[in-house]
Parts: sequence; structure tokens; C-alpha cells
Amino acid sequence: MSISQMEQVKTIRNKITRFMMMYKFALSELETKVDILKEEFHLLHDYNPIEHTKSRIKTPVSIMNKLHRKGCGTSFSSIRENIKDIAGLRITCSFISDIYWISEMLSNQSDLNIVEIKDYIMNPKPNGYRSLHLLMQVPVFMSDRQENVFVEVQIRTIAMDFWASLEHKIFYKYDQSVPARLLQELKEAADSSNELDLRMERLHREIEAIKGEQHHDDAEELARFMIDNKHFSIPAALMELLSEDIKLGKSGV
Repeated sequence: MSISQMEQVKTIRNKITRFMMMYKFALSELETKVDILKEEFHLLHDYNPIEHTKSRIKTPVSIMNKLHRKGCGTSFSSIRENIKDIAGLRITCSFISDIYWISEMLSNQSDLNIVEIKDYIMNPKPNGYRSLHLLMQVPVFMSDRQENVFVEVQIRTIAMDFWASLEHKIFYKYDQSVPARLLQELKEAADSSNELDLRMERLHREIEAIKGEQHHDDAEELARFMIDNKHFSIPAALMELLSEDIKLGKSGV
């Protein structure tokens, strides 16, 4: 390989690396936001609506294969325009209500632009698949410019995630040609999974109501909080001062 050819390969490599880095940085930005939400809910509500998260970035080979399937050009602009799921983040929750709670919180982030919402919970796919999909643009600040990078976010319950994982493994094993009998059983399993989600949602609400009644009169306990595993108590004088501010509508937090 000549020197000029080597330089050309190096230039192409750097362009591809820079392109892929933008999606990595966008995922990092989004994961940081999710981590902040998790900690906020843990500290303020003694409850974490997010069980776990998983991120992924499509490989260059996967990107090229999808471009060919869609019959699109192979330029960077074509990739940006036609492939919106290069970066993906999956958020798994315990309850259905958590899904919409998290979606609302992300929608309220002023620097995130929600481009599209696909609600496969209210409108499941024919095979039984359920999940909430958000297509959003995340701002990434590079050394010489700002890029708004697409990230696909899937939010689902543990039961939905288990079913989707099982369905994917079955389709992979049968190379997309799944027998009709198994397809029917998968659909029935999805319905059973949804029934479990609805039952757990009801139990969750009843337990939260009971907890609220138990702690309603425990003023001393309510005046305690914890940050970075350190316990703090709100002084009575500060509590009285802030109570007056809240009554006058002066609370700024």
C-alpha cells in the first residue's frame, strides 16, 4: 500500500471514528440524565422506578447492512437521515406506570428533543410485543461544533423485557421461520405477561397507599433525609421558616 493510500485509509478511519463517537457521547449524556433521575427518586421518594438500563451502538457492518436493505446511499448524511437507531438505550422498570413516568421526565428535559413516540403498550404489535419507544435527539458538543444525535429509547417492564428477549431468541434459532404453533404460544405468553403487569401495578398502588397512611403522622421521620449515605435532620427553625415561605409561594426549589 502506497503512502497516499495509507493516508486515505487513515482519513476515512478518523471520519468513521468521529462519527461513531458522537453516538457514544449521546448515549453517555442520556445515561447520565437517567442516573440523576434514579438518584433523585431514591432520595426524594424512597423509590427507584428504574430497575436497570442497557445501551448499545450498531456496528459499522450492521449500519451498512441496514442501508443496503433500505436501498439508501452510503454517505454520512444518508446514514443520519435513514438510520435513527444507531444508538439505543433500554430502560427496564418494575411497573407500567413507571414507564410513562420516566417518559414524562425525559420529555421535560429542555435539551432533549422528542421526535417520535411509538406506544406499543397501548397498541401492542400483532405478535404481542409491548414497549414504549421514544426517538429523541441528544445534543453533543464536539470540539468544533454541536451535533443533535438521534437515540432510540425503549422503556418496558421486567415482564415485557423477558418476553421480548425470549421472542428474539426463538426467532434467531428458527432463522425467522417460526412454526405457527410457537407464534400462537408466544402471543398467549405476551397476554399472560400483560395480565401479570396489570396485577402487579394494582398491588403496587395498594402498598403505596398503605405506606402513605403509616407515615402520615410521623413528623420526626419526615424531617430526616439522606445524601451520599449521610443522614441529615432539618432544624425546627429552618422547617418553620420554609413552611412560611411555602405558604407565601416563595419556594424556589
